[in-house]
Amino acid sequence: MKERAKEVRASARRGSRAGKAAEEEAAVVAKIAEMEDSDRAMAERIHAVIKENAPVLAPKLWYGMPAYALDGKVVCFFQSAQKFNARYATLGFNDKANLDDGAMWPTAFALTKLTAADEARIGELVKRAVS
Repeated sequence: MKERAKEVRASARRGSRAGKAAEEEAAVVAKIAEMEDSDRAMAERIHAVIKENAPVLAPKLWYGMPAYALDGKVVCFFQSAQKFNARYATLGFNDKANLDDGAMWPTAFALTKLTAADEARIGELVKRAVS
């Protein structure tokens, strides 16, 4: 919660919209760079896949983790295994994501590594999330 409070204060201090977007992306890239090797490699690939497949999503920090927002609302996020002392990292989607599929659908995915097939699936998910 302390990290989220810092993020909100920092966001309020930023200037123009273009400058704010560049600063928020730089903060996400810096946070990814701080991660341990396996989490960092996955976060870098996920960041690239999201930017390629859903360029309308704006990178930002959310509770100290990389997230991607549409109109200021977080659509998806990455949680490192290291930060939460978990055996897997998580790619999650919030209710803003357009992933509805009947009465029940997944909103989070456990990640231990990324294959080309996984990256393709993430690309499809984020495209659908913003459609």
